[in-house]
Amino acid sequence: MKATSDPVSSRPDARQILPVSLTREFLTVVISTVALIVLCRLFAPSSISYGALAGSLPFAAILVIVGLGQMLVVQQGGFDLSVAGGVSLAVVVSTHIPAGNNANLLPAVLMAASFALAIGVANGVLVGLLRLNSIVATIGMNALIYGGVFAVSGGIPRSTTPLLAAIAGGDTFGFANSIYFALAILLVVTLVLKKTVVGRRYEAIGANPLAARAVGLHVRLHQMMAYVYAQLTYCIAGILLAGITSQPTAFQGDSLLLPSVAVVVLGGTSLIGGRGFPVSTAIAAFFLNQLSQFALAIGVPYSAQTIIQALALGFGIAVYSFR
Repeated sequence: MKATSDPVSSRPDARQILPVSLTREFLTVVISTVALIVLCRLFAPSSISYGALAGSLPFAAILVIVGLGQMLVVQQGGFDLSVAGGVSLAVVVSTHIPAGNNANLLPAVLMAASFALAIGVANGVLVGLLRLNSIVATIGMNALIYGGVFAVSGGIPRSTTPLLAAIAGGDTFGFANSIYFALAILLVVTLVLKKTVVGRRYEAIGANPLAARAVGLHVRLHQMMAYVYAQLTYCIAGILLAGITSQPTAFQGDSLLLPSVAVVVLGGTSLIGGRGFPVSTAIAAFFLNQLSQFALAIGVPYSAQTIIQALALGFGIAVYSFR
């Protein structure tokens, strides 16, 4: 007797029809961003004017870069609370070491990258190898980093070099150069995570470290390297921030700590580790930046920005808690 096919089992899965990028996380953050733009258009059109976007998008690009670094750590089930110190250290090194001289900019950038590597390795050893709690370890490291920040800067802001201002603060084809840097880093992170064996192993380790260790993957090495990758992104963000801001302060990175976690959550990455969503994280950075602009345009004081970011973080956790 000829077996009949089950119409339900033969029906194609939606995940096979839709492109890989059209995940639940991607659609959620895109729909939220479109809804926000509609609200801006209706109630605060000045927040999406050319002048407003030209002034805010460079900082959104900085948040994209920082958010991608935080995402790599969160994928391994950790948190990097040394983001503020990492960004601030890169800012003061790239401004105080050159002292306005373009010839000293490259050595300063290399010095900032060296510091970032050292900090990332230290965080990775503490969390990945010595198994310390990531929050405790990175908070302590952040305090040490700020000691270095004050040793370099003395707490006094200094103007950036003309060359760095032209590279980071300039524009090409009508778009800020920092946006191109953010897109380049987004492309690299996406390709490595989604299209390489190393990236897939990285996500597998974050999703289930015990199973990954059972099949012979180097779990602790990948967990340690997550903090190195993150610090390198913070370093790039700090150098760009030093060029965008004419006189950056020693506390320039403080405002990026909560947003860096918020965009990761809004982008759909689980706080307990696993699969990451770089493109969704980048869109979430624009969403959070535009949400701040919308709040300012309707009269919400700047002092309430932290509350807005916390609400966005809570919104992301609530949305992805539903199954």
